Parts: sequence; structure tokens; C-alpha cells
Amino acid sequence: MRILLVEDDLPLAEALTTLLLGSGYAVDVTHDGFSAETLIGAERFDLVILDLNLPEKDGLSVLRSLRGRKNPVPILVLTARGEPAERILGLDLGADDYMVKPFDVGEFEARVRSILRRQAGHHASEVQIGPVRFDMIARRFTVGDDPIDLPPRELALLELFFLRAGRVVGKEAIVQSLTSLEDSLSDNAIEQYVSRLRRRLGPHGLVLRTARGLGYMLERPGG
Repeated sequence: MRILLVEDDLPLAEALTTLLLGSGYAVDVTHDGFSAETLIGAERFDLVILDLNLPEKDGLSVLRSLRGRKNPVPILVLTARGEPAERILGLDLGADDYMVKPFDVGEFEARVRSILRRQAGHHASEVQIGPVRFDMIARRFTVGDDPIDLPPRELALLELFFLRAGRVVGKEAIVQSLTSLEDSLSDNAIEQYVSRLRRRLGPHGLVLRTARGLGYMLERPGG
């Protein structure tokens, strides 16, 4: 999952970036409204975390502009201004959620997970395919009581396949979801990750099918 953090408080931006990277998300960071709009127009994000008090162009103007162009990217607003009228305005303009600074880090992480679940079309906190379960809160795969231990990038890729099970996931979508602007992911690297996941999933009866020229699909048993 790829997140854009728009925050002009540099220490807070650094702390949130570290937190999100530690949870396995790909993170891009910018510090002003104009740059945020440019990035959102050029790149695909699963979530934008948007401060309101930004230089160049404030967060509400960015939000109004995005929704005016029918851009559906989920937006979590962060602000030090917590007046009810402003929260109402932000939500009416199309924000998906709203947090007032200072906030609890655990609640912040929970709200991020909640928005990403809704974005993927899942309302429960767990997805099960065959005998393999994915806990979206802990971001952990298990079979029965046994964990499936995966390196961060393979975990993120398997999460993507689970959330889009039964649908073809193209290589471009994989790159967009797993990397920030500072990262790169070659076709060969993707194929290596997919090969490793196949070896992990095969004993549990799960199949990662190659759709030639299109990408990959995690088949649902019996589907």
C-alpha cells in the first residue's frame, strides 16, 4: 500500500514516515499544497494524509480541488485546528476521516488501517482464502495458529494479492503500490517475489496464476 504524507511540520513528518515505513507501507512525503496536488495528479496513492495548515496552498483548498476534479483518493485530514465547523467543512468537502493534533499514535494507525480496508472493499479485519488468513490489523498471515513469516516486501505483495483476490494485478499496479518515488522495482524482482510466494502458498493449496502480458492473480479455491 502506498501513502502520500503531506505535512509541513518536519519533525512530525519524519516521525509519521518512520511509523508508516515500519508498518510496511511505501511512503512519499511532501510539505506544501502545490507539490501535493502535483504528486496526486501524477502518481497513484492508496491514501493521502493531509495536513490543513500548509504553505503555498492550504489543505482544504487541496481537498476542494481534488474532489472538484472527481479524484477519489482516500484522504485522512490532520490539523491542529479542531473547531467543529472546520471538521464539518473538511468532511463535507470529501475527507474520509479527520484527526486533531495532538493525537494518539495507536489511533492514527487504526484509522489508516480502517481507511485502507474500506478502500480495498473489505469491512472485516480479516481475510481468509483457503486455509490462509490475513489479519489486516496485525498485518500477519497465518495457517491455523502458525504464522507465515515473510520479508516486508513479500508481505506487502501478498497483502495486495489477498485484497484483490480473483482479479488480475498488473505489474504497474504492483510497482505503484509497493514503491515510493525513491524506490525502484524491476520486472525481474517482481517475478522473483512472485516465485517465492508461490513456494510459500503451494503447500496450502493457493495458486498465483500468471496472466500473460497482464500480471498475476491469486485464485480463490473453487473460483
